[in-house]
Amino acid sequence: MQTLYIHPENPQPRLISQVVDALNKDELIIYPTDTSYAFGCKIGSKHAIEKLRLIRQLDDKHQFTLLCRDLSEIATYATVDNQQFKLLKAHTPAPITYILEATKDVPKKLSHPKKKTIGIRVPENPIAQALLEKMGEPILTSSLILPNMELALDDPFDIEEKLYNNVDVLINAGILTTKLTTVVDMTKFPPELIRQGAADVTEIVS
Repeated sequence: MQTLYIHPENPQPRLISQVVDALNKDELIIYPTDTSYAFGCKIGSKHAIEKLRLIRQLDDKHQFTLLCRDLSEIATYATVDNQQFKLLKAHTPAPITYILEATKDVPKKLSHPKKKTIGIRVPENPIAQALLEKMGEPILTSSLILPNMELALDDPFDIEEKLYNNVDVLINAGILTTKLTTVVDMTKFPPELIRQGAADVTEIVS
């Protein structure tokens, strides 16, 4: 594992480029989001996704999330009607994962096999935004929760110790909160709260 110390507010462009190079080489990274640290890899990745599935012991029914730079990027990967778009516009960026119908641009192995849905999220975190800007496409992301653990790991030194041989790059941006994203199923009407996390979504689900 290579550890990069990146400034949480003013990410160094040289280091951001290094992380993007790793993503483009099908490597698995750990990076900060606006709630906690998360696993990340390139959308079309094979090796990194397999690594991620093994580490988290995920089955093929797991709902993955795509971290998007903005709403315009969402339209490529998810079907959004006018009403959904208005809600998304009013509540992004935020620590909310929206479950939406996946488009054909989402690789089959990433969307939910039965529901054909995908999680979509737009972060506020400066490092996450810098990575997305440089990548020019969404990052496949998954909470940094290990098997038999309820909370995401929040201390980079703890992460380093536990996952040293399993991950290619770790961005150390200091200790983050262990809050998880709020998850809202937008394929139902009214939208349904799946998991209450860091964001209050009363306006969306009521």
